[in-house]
Amino acid sequence: MDQMTAQMFVDSWVKAWNAHDLDALLAHFADDVTFRSPVAAQLLGGDGVIHGRAALRAYWEEGLRRIPDLRFEVVGSYVGVDCLVINYRNQKGGLVNEVLIFDGPLVAEGYGTYLGEDTNPAGAR
Repeated sequence: MDQMTAQMFVDSWVKAWNAHDLDALLAHFADDVTFRSPVAAQLLGGDGVIHGRAALRAYWEEGLRRIPDLRFEVVGSYVGVDCLVINYRNQKGGLVNEVLIFDGPLVAEGYGTYLGEDTNPAGAR
């Protein structure tokens, strides 16, 4: 992934999140994506591992239902080999890293990671 491709992805990703446009957001993810997040465990129970685009949609729909004021501000992005890290601040002011592993143009694996010891890092109600 080059810097220009990464920036285009980040711009599209944050625009989709801030518009709460799950169709635009999920277009970047493979059908068989795996996503891991402690917020998924908090919102859905279980181990926080989401398998497949349909399950990812269900998780994010629940997140948006419980966090209606969700908004992200990108702080920086970091390009690796077939991966991208998006560092952002959420509507609570918390710092978050989204670690995305690509298979071609689509995200095959994702990890939501949170700074600090906040037991409700996403601000879910």
